[in-house]
This record gives sequence, structure tokens and C-alpha cells, in this order.
Amino acid sequence: MGHHLHGHGHGHAAGGGTPDWVPPALMLLVAAAVHLLLVRRARRRHPVLGWSRWRTGCFLGGILLLGVALLPPVAPFAHEDFRGHMVQHLLIGMYAPLALVLAAPVTLLLRTLPASGGRRLTAVLHSPPARVIAHPAVALALSTGGLAALYFTPLYNAITADPAAHWLLHAHFLLSGCLFAHVIAGPDPAPARPGVRARLVYLGVAVAAHAVISQLMYGGFWVDIHAPVDQVRGGAEIMYYGGDLAELLLAAALVATWRPERRRGVGRSTAGRGAAGRSAGRGVVPARNVSGGS
Repeated sequence: MGHHLHGHGHGHAAGGGTPDWVPPALMLLVAAAVHLLLVRRARRRHPVLGWSRWRTGCFLGGILLLGVALLPPVAPFAHEDFRGHMVQHLLIGMYAPLALVLAAPVTLLLRTLPASGGRRLTAVLHSPPARVIAHPAVALALSTGGLAALYFTPLYNAITADPAAHWLLHAHFLLSGCLFAHVIAGPDPAPARPGVRARLVYLGVAVAAHAVISQLMYGGFWVDIHAPVDQVRGGAEIMYYGGDLAELLLAAALVATWRPERRRGVGRSTAGRGAAGRSAGRGVVPARNVSGGS
């Protein structure tokens, strides 16, 4: 572990002009506005189904968490102190993704797109590349496996020394975190998603990997981070305890969205007793509500 910090001057005006925090703030505001417009359109097009205020709250909460991570005072702190970087990592890569995924953004798109657009989006979701990317092993490798490469090789120091590369790192944290949260507990449609037991196994592997990486980081084993030892140890503690809490929330989301197989069996037996049309309809709508957030 070295002893110099990587400061980019974040929070200061770029070239004496616009402060660095303005572009991400505008992007987050645009994302929130677009989401609210889609919600309004979904409620107009499907007044019976509507759209859950809880799902909207989840999306706006995710945007708020991203704002906390990307704006002052956390953003400047993250470029001056490794502990601030780890706070950023948890907010961007674990907490915000869970909130955004629970907002069911794909279902919202399917309710607002025209029929042709909905069919194209569904075809993409069912395509072989999408199935490969959405496999839990791939999501785990992208979200958790990359941490070893980041902190145990010169990659972290190289990325934090380049502002553009650092923004790419933020994007990777966010996208890979959303992918893993979606695979484990997302309410959106997920073709070929494994059963609950398999997803719990993958989540357990992620918990163990975070614990091992943070403990190795705390002990200074194989770590290649140019920061004071107390900062690295503090960052490791933040990763250990903050990661445990995020994964506990993800497990709770999985349990909350889980519906036992026997319920579908009950729906089929009810349909077979005579009221096929009405009973089948009642058996399908709750499942859509779980996935679709109405």
C-alpha cells in the first residue's frame, strides 16, 4: 500500500467554468423527470392497473442515493480519502441498484411503449445474449468478481488517476449492481431465471466474496491501493459492514417477491372446477402485480 492520494479537483469548476458536480446533477434530474413522465403515461394508458407509488418511490430513492454518491460532500471526499471511495462504491454499486431494480423499470417501459416497441423489447430480453448476461454467474462475476481485479492489481490506481476512467468505473458499479439485483430479486420479467434456492446460493457466494476481499484488504494482503494504511483499513470496514447490510436487504427483497409454486397449482385446480375464465384471470393478475408493480 502506498501513501499518496488521487485528487481530481472534483467539486471545483472545470477550467473556471461549470462546477464538476453540475453535469451528474442534471443527468439525475432528467432521469427522475423521464421516469415520472413514463409513470403518468402508464396510468393514462392502463387506468385499471395504474402504477404503484411504492415503485415510483423506489426509483426516486435510487436517484437520491446516486445523488448522494456523486455530488458534494461525498464526491470530493471520495477523491481525497479511500474511505469516501468505498462509501461511493456501496451507494452506486449496491444500494442505489437495489432501489432502481425494485422500481421495475422494464415493466414500466412495457406498459408505455407501443405494441411494436414492446414486442421488440421482449424479443431482446429473450435473446440468447440477454439470457447469458442475465445468468447469475455472469452477474456475480461482473459485480463482485471485478472487485479483486480492482483492488489487488494496479487497476484502481490507474483508474482513479484518470477522471474519464473513473466515471467509467462508476458506470460499471451501477450497471453490474443493477444486473445482480435484477437477477437475484428483480420484479421485472427475467427469462430463464433460476429458482429461489439457486439465487440464494449465488447471493451467499457474493456475501462470502465481499467478506474475504474486505478482510484481505484490512490485513493488507496483496492490496495495491495508493492510500494511507488507516484509510485502506477504514474502507475495508465500510465494505465489510456496509456490504453485509446491502446483501441483507437484497435477500429480504428476494423473500418479499417470492411466490411459492403451490399457489400456481391452487390457481390451476380452481380453474379446473368450472369457472375457467374468471379463475384463470384472478390467478394471473396477482403474478403480474408482483412483476409489474401495479
